[in-house]
Amino acid sequence: MSNNENPFAGGVAVITGAGSGIGAGLARRASELGMTVVVTDINGVAAESVAAGISDKGGKAEALVVDVSQPAELDRLAETVFDRHGGVRLLINNAGIETLGFAWEIPIARWEATLNINLHGVVHGVRAFVPRMLASGEECWVANLSSVGGFGQMPTQSAYTVTKHAVQSLSECLYLEMQVKQAPINVCSIIPGMLKTAIFDADQGEGEPDDAARHRKTMHDMMAAYGMDLAEGCRIIMDKIAAREFWVDTQPEMTDQLVGGRIAFFQSRQAPVLSDQVKQLLGMES
Repeated sequence: MSNNENPFAGGVAVITGAGSGIGAGLARRASELGMTVVVTDINGVAAESVAAGISDKGGKAEALVVDVSQPAELDRLAETVFDRHGGVRLLINNAGIETLGFAWEIPIARWEATLNINLHGVVHGVRAFVPRMLASGEECWVANLSSVGGFGQMPTQSAYTVTKHAVQSLSECLYLEMQVKQAPINVCSIIPGMLKTAIFDADQGEGEPDDAARHRKTMHDMMAAYGMDLAEGCRIIMDKIAAREFWVDTQPEMTDQLVGGRIAFFQSRQAPVLSDQVKQLLGMES
């Protein structure tokens, strides 16, 4: 990416859930492109570690503790960042958790956490930041973390899948709303395929049903074996955001497969079907 193609050679990036995983990778890449990065996470130690790593390499970063499941904390974050820096060029609503288990077996607390972090965290990130971005009159970016899972169905991943379908829908509507407002705000839907992160690690499953552990281990091993390198995935994501693309996917072939399957499902209007691949993942006989 040349300097002429890099709108992120300055300005402030705010990234939620940036203490680990994709958020941390995007924070590091945003810094490499020349941005001042506000690293936010519910885990203050993790956020500080990522910010320190960026600073050690000559970048500019600060860490803030933010629980995106609490709308008031996102209001506070927006107020703090705009007061401190004057503006935000890039907001990435990234914070999210994976939840496994049959829909009726997932405890209330885990259901609520999944909805509040994955979906409401994005909704209220938009609500807190966009009015200030609009008031600035400057070109800005809002990028929301969806997933290839936002176009499919997966038993025992219903909680996560519901949130990603919703985030994708929100991003599509938000994109059109910016056209209605004739606002210089670019909206992007980040659609990772399978990137190597810790999202399926055993310690990330606290509060899930006991029998979810097997599926979590299967997905963990699959990610370790076949996942894309995190730094490469985040480079692709940031390049596509900078190019003002709406569809920001890391592995287009996976997106094509899931979207194609979704289109066929809608056109057929048949009941959902367990594929042989899904049966294998769940340890069923095909």
